[in-house]
Amino acid sequence: MKEIKAIIRPSKLLEVTEELHAIEGLPGVTVSEIKGFGKGRAKNAEDSVVYEMVKFIPRIQLEVVVTDEMVAEVVNVIQKYAHTGNTGDGKIFVSTVDDIVKIRTNERGPSAV
Repeated sequence: MKEIKAIIRPSKLLEVTEELHAIEGLPGVTVSEIKGFGKGRAKNAEDSVVYEMVKFIPRIQLEVVVTDEMVAEVVNVIQKYAHTGNTGDGKIFVSTVDDIVKIRTNERGPSAV
């Protein structure tokens, strides 16, 4: 199992989630509003916000846990539909998931997704 974590522009959320929703067998997606900065430290960013004298840029974080076989498809969808070609398009991180526990049923492993 793999966790895919993507940081994307808020304006791309609808497109990306519609395309993810169309993937057969996708267990679900968690969406969070976040803020941060990259190498450019949010300089000259039109959508920056200042918090305690530090400039941040609002972004959306998507998280999904999938089987190893689904990783390429999910990453490709996010890459394709989150892309604008401009600085600040975001990042996609793929990590290994050692275990999953479904709290309600106490299931473990892939069946817990």
